[in-house]
Amino acid sequence: QVELVESGGGTVQPGGTLRLSCDASGPRAVASGIGWFRQAPGKDREGVACIASSDGARSYADSVKGRFIITRHDVNTVDLEMSGLTPDDTGVYYCAAMSPLLPVLGRCNQPDKVDHWGQGVQVTVIS
Repeated sequence: QVELVESGGGTVQPGGTLRLSCDASGPRAVASGIGWFRQAPGKDREGVACIASSDGARSYADSVKGRFIITRHDVNTVDLEMSGLTPDDTGVYYCAAMSPLLPVLGRCNQPDKVDHWGQGVQVTVIS
């Protein structure tokens, strides 16, 4: 069992920066891969980035490469640093626990493979 609690988010102008944090707890938290998904109104939930539990292997969606950075520190805390934000980045961002193999294999965009979800935080990019 893994419990996930997100923090951060908010409203920012285009080109701005935001940081999201995910605190993972529970007996399986250390061994889990952790990822971030987002869902815009009327769209499917999509994987943004994910990171493995051990060697720190990371994978990013093409749409965020070079702008978003996912880091894992204190083992159970995963941050998503988002820069160069655009209105297309608007949505609810969810932290997710998954098999540690998925980040290693570069398979961050498989919501059906997620074991546990956080409650989500809103990110709005608007002029």
